[in-house]
Amino acid sequence: MLAIGSDHGGFELKEQIKAWLDEQHIEYKDFGIYENVSTDYALIGKKVGYAVAKGECEKGILICGTGIGISMAANKVNGVRAACCSDYFSAKYTRLHNDANILCMGGRVVGPGTAIELVDVFLHTAFEGGRHQRRIDQLTEIENEQKK
Repeated sequence: MLAIGSDHGGFELKEQIKAWLDEQHIEYKDFGIYENVSTDYALIGKKVGYAVAKGECEKGILICGTGIGISMAANKVNGVRAACCSDYFSAKYTRLHNDANILCMGGRVVGPGTAIELVDVFLHTAFEGGRHQRRIDQLTEIENEQKK
């Protein structure tokens, strides 16, 4: 299952992505917001981040005005590798090389066509592993050092 969420800056784009997910028969859980009202991005980033980190959802999509703030919030959750992307290459390679588990986008940065293209490549690109796994392990080490 996919986790999805947005603040007010990403609400409209989130709804357009959900419509596409429905068409593709991709199961998701919407962590809010449910109406276009001013909302703090950190709260939504945290909800989706925990859902992914705890394994309740395999991957996540987060959207705020730029994608930056909500990615910063999600990345505070241990086990999250959230990447803010606005182009196809970045969305593809953040899966191939970084094993990103949350795609973040800016509702005021990318249009719906591009956003759907990014979601599609993000969801359908597998992590390459190999030499890239060492780097993911290093990220996990950094997280674990913070727990001590």
